[in-house]
Amino acid sequence: MATHQFGRVDDKNNVYVIDKGTERLVGQYPDVSQDEALAFFTKKFDDLEAQVRILEQRISSGITDAKSLQTTHQNLTTELSEPKAVGNLEALRLRVSALLPAIEEAATKAQAARDEAIAKAMADKEEIATRAEKIVSNLGGVNWKKSTAEMAQLFERWQQIQKDSPKIPKAQTDPIWKRFSQARAKFEAGRRKYFASLDNQFKEAKKIKTELVAKAETLASKGAAAAADYRNLQDLWKKAGKAGKAEDGLWKAFRAHGDAIFAAKKELDAERDASQAENLKAKLALLAEAEKISPADIRKAKAAFSDIQSKWSRIGHVPRNEVKSIESRLRAVEQKIADAERDEWMRSDPAAKARSNQLVEQLESVIGVLEAELKGAPAAKKKEIESQIQTRKALLVAAQNAVD
Repeated sequence: MATHQFGRVDDKNNVYVIDKGTERLVGQYPDVSQDEALAFFTKKFDDLEAQVRILEQRISSGITDAKSLQTTHQNLTTELSEPKAVGNLEALRLRVSALLPAIEEAATKAQAARDEAIAKAMADKEEIATRAEKIVSNLGGVNWKKSTAEMAQLFERWQQIQKDSPKIPKAQTDPIWKRFSQARAKFEAGRRKYFASLDNQFKEAKKIKTELVAKAETLASKGAAAAADYRNLQDLWKKAGKAGKAEDGLWKAFRAHGDAIFAAKKELDAERDASQAENLKAKLALLAEAEKISPADIRKAKAAFSDIQSKWSRIGHVPRNEVKSIESRLRAVEQKIADAERDEWMRSDPAAKARSNQLVEQLESVIGVLEAELKGAPAAKKKEIESQIQTRKALLVAAQNAVD
């Protein structure tokens, strides 16, 4: 009979194991030697021990897949209840039993991590729903392009959370999903309404701008003279709004007509500027001639100035920034002649002459009195009297010149 520390084989190749102090039949392996029969069942024990060792290694390595660990532990516990194997089964059961606290700890940690992940997912979903509700709270002032992209990003983020987070009970997540879904539906309805309205605006703007292009084309045939009218069309263009996809083509045509008008105006302005530059030269030459007029002979001076004025008026416009300068110089010449004419008239006026003669007599009388007074005046008074005499004599000369 073949024997083992924990089992034996009888003469019929029945194999027994000593388990919990009792011998238990585990099987029969006929037509082989007793050693081979025993080896067959000890090999089964080795397989079980290997499974236990692997589980121990998984736990010691820090694997936290609690569900898998629990399943393996439960399967081993069941297999070790009455296994068809020969070996120290009780010791193997103790090893498996010793692993239970570590597995339970891993399960506790796994549950905590799962609860945390669920809480994080729920908070993220709440944030998504709240943001979507905020977007649709004021659809009248929404930026549709930007908000459409953001709503798409919110939906993608929701899907990613669904994929990455632990499975969450529908009772928890459905109310938030309902809020988010309703916000998306409201947004889409508002977006469709907005773009339908925008399409109508585009059509109206397209109609207006098509007419403006036609008017601009008509104006272009008039050349530079139509510049002001084209500017009015530009104001109407700005007020018409965008014409959607037709905007660029219409603007290109409208601007081309404007470019033609302003090119013609630029050419005309260049011709005008050249002409005004020549006019300026002519008027400057007349100014030089006018400023040489002597007012000594009033009649000749007035005739010469009148001739210059006549020529001046026939010359035409000069550059705007030069008008004030040359006009003021011409008026200065005119004023000089007018002043000379007035002075001559005053000299020839009988009443004025009489007044001047009377003034001469009065001044001569006062000077005589002062000179007599000077002869008998004390030294301290002489300087003052001499000053008065000099002042009167200066006035006398001026009065005498007026009489002459």
